[in-house]
Amino acid sequence: MEYSLVCHSLYAFWSSPVKKKLILLSIMFLIWVYMLYSCVGYCSTMPSLVVDSYRGKETGSAVGKRTESSRTDLVSRLLAKPQPWEDIETDYEEPSIRTAVSRDLLNNELETDRAEDWDEMGGEQKRAPEPSAMSSFSNGSGSKKLPQAIIIGVKKGGTRALLEFLRVHPDIRAVGAEPHFFDRNYENGLEWYRELMPKTLEGQITMEKTPSYFVTREAPARISAMSRDTKLIVVVRDPVTRAISDYTQTLSKKPDIPSFESLTFKNRTTGLIDTSWSAIQIGIYAKHLDNWLQYFPMGQILFVSGERLISDPAGELGRVQDFLGLKRIITDKHFYFNQTKGFPCLKKAEGSSKPHCLGKTKGRTHPNINPEVVQRLRDFYRPFNMKFYQMTGHNFGWD
Repeated sequence: MEYSLVCHSLYAFWSSPVKKKLILLSIMFLIWVYMLYSCVGYCSTMPSLVVDSYRGKETGSAVGKRTESSRTDLVSRLLAKPQPWEDIETDYEEPSIRTAVSRDLLNNELETDRAEDWDEMGGEQKRAPEPSAMSSFSNGSGSKKLPQAIIIGVKKGGTRALLEFLRVHPDIRAVGAEPHFFDRNYENGLEWYRELMPKTLEGQITMEKTPSYFVTREAPARISAMSRDTKLIVVVRDPVTRAISDYTQTLSKKPDIPSFESLTFKNRTTGLIDTSWSAIQIGIYAKHLDNWLQYFPMGQILFVSGERLISDPAGELGRVQDFLGLKRIITDKHFYFNQTKGFPCLKKAEGSSKPHCLGKTKGRTHPNINPEVVQRLRDFYRPFNMKFYQMTGHNFGWD
């Protein structure tokens, strides 16, 4: 009898239309609260909030200049700005007229680098756009981290190709454009730098590449201050070929620059090489590496052959994956050789089902250089190359 009374009471409770509506409204309210909480969590990771908090101090003023108080506040919350550093070209003395020419050319090269950064970033955005807010909300996880691995060099060595190849790996997330944080934007602070990074899940590696770090005197100390455990990757290439490629890039943007030969020599008669020209100095790898070894052990630096990256991309990518502690997922099946461009391309790029080759700024035809000039450069680089082979324990076969 008592059992039937209980059943009757339960039935009456559930059959009541008013109580049904109350229960449904309560469930809908709980779902709404959960979605609101999740959206707030997502929005809190948006980079605009951090950037706007700094810009708010700068905009809205008629003069439009940063005040001393805002500068002090920013520096107090971020890393202290180090002492100013000199361009690497100032290591060598040279006539004042020559210095002016070299610095003008260097400025042109920096402008060219920035333009190509934008070209690469634009191409990447068309190829593989960032996930939308809804897709990020649906997977419900991920956070922005400072990079655990950085491709630090060298310019015109094959760094863009390496980064694009690595992005095929599901456990690697990388920012597309070069941040230039440790050489040009260090005063913006680590939080600014972090906000440039893509979101990563547990077990994924955050990466970036900026080739100019390798020749920036302050970069090793700055990266070490961020994390001594950072893994560093350097793509190196025959320094003579690299210098010609560097010059070719600048020439494509500034057709009126002096000839390669006139920039190479301080004195053509004596054959004295002008090491103040960045295209020449970047290739003195041993000198730059010595600076990095003051802050990082050799075991934390991987040297990738730019030549083998073309002839055997899967082999070099295997070494990189091992270095990063990742499973070898990128293999021969991911590549095909493009006869027109003269280097390997991806059969399927990240976020795309179509084949992908690097853009038009890569694989330019080099100008004809006097063989005597090329030979003189080879003679110049030989002792530095030998020292570099000794330091790294690897013969790259450039001599």
